[in-house]
Amino acid sequence: MTEAIVGSGTRDDPWLLRTPPGTSEYRMYRDESADPPSLVCVVGTTTLAYRLRCLDDLQAMLRDAGDWVPLGSADEQKPAAAGTVEAWARSGTNPVGGWYGLKKGLRGRFGMYVPPLMEALDLAELEHNPRGNRMRAR
Repeated sequence: MTEAIVGSGTRDDPWLLRTPPGTSEYRMYRDESADPPSLVCVVGTTTLAYRLRCLDDLQAMLRDAGDWVPLGSADEQKPAAAGTVEAWARSGTNPVGGWYGLKKGLRGRFGMYVPPLMEALDLAELEHNPRGNRMRAR
């Protein structure tokens, strides 16, 4: 379901993306001037931020996994299922030693919002089922 990416990934021209099931649209852009450099995700009136390095780190993790990895998206306040992209993005054993999400209270949902950008940038393959989606490195 890879579609041509819309936007250039700047604040003034964000990427327009859809969640893996295709049910919701959101915007993302790079903010390399932030400390740390960030990937900003705007969903309606809510703004989330993830470490920009997550794109390279997630692709490396997927390559190491060598196969499909479940997304497992969950809010920060809910536990992430073991073995999922979401659990990896919170794990003390990932390359940043914890959360890729940067806004306390809104650090979750990594598995919902980062994978579609990875697909759009041709870094990963992504499933688009109503639920239970997975991804793997390209």
